[in-house]
Amino acid sequence: MTDPLLLLEDELELQDELSCFLLARGWNVLAASTIAEAMSLIDRVQMAICDVMLPDGSGFDFVSSLREHSAQCGIVMLTARSGTHDIVTGLHGGADHYLVKPVNLLQLDATLHALARRALRHCWVLEKAALALRSPDGVILELSTGEWQLLSVLAAARGNAVSRKDIVQAQGHEWLEFDQRRLDTQVSRLRQRWRLVAGHELPLKTAHRSGYVLTVEVELA
Repeated sequence: MTDPLLLLEDELELQDELSCFLLARGWNVLAASTIAEAMSLIDRVQMAICDVMLPDGSGFDFVSSLREHSAQCGIVMLTARSGTHDIVTGLHGGADHYLVKPVNLLQLDATLHALARRALRHCWVLEKAALALRSPDGVILELSTGEWQLLSVLAAARGNAVSRKDIVQAQGHEWLEFDQRRLDTQVSRLRQRWRLVAGHELPLKTAHRSGYVLTVEVELA
């Protein structure tokens, strides 16, 4: 499941059509019909689709507020207003893309995927197919299967500490039969390898009397 996507559209029939399509394409949609509803959701989303003509204000103003709130949020304006002035206003106001209704749904989906790829370039990414960790500055470290399992369970915790027991079991070991020093050694070696490759510390910290925690969000790809 992807990070939540905000859909701000006051025409309920179109909102339902877009929501059903996007859900079928794998997007996690949070729909809103007013700017007030949308403002209550902006802390939860990484991308947004916004109409312009809304019952409680202008979509242009909302996009500007959203951009001030989050520099990394991917924003698509989707509106019937096709004039050059409107397009320029939307893009200068913070939108990444400006699409005109009626929109080709596959084009909308492709636009969202392009924004998602851009977002991944600006965050920590744990790549399953390549068994690798990539930092926002482009450093890539190849991982062993055990290291990938370690980081994946920590990434899924979203900044919360994970106990040694949960980590060990996620790696397929029996907790009571496992030597905890093996986990500590694995973490130590991973930190050292990252330091040698990247020149800075891995944001993998020891949680006092608990386990380990990643202090940054890491996306699974």
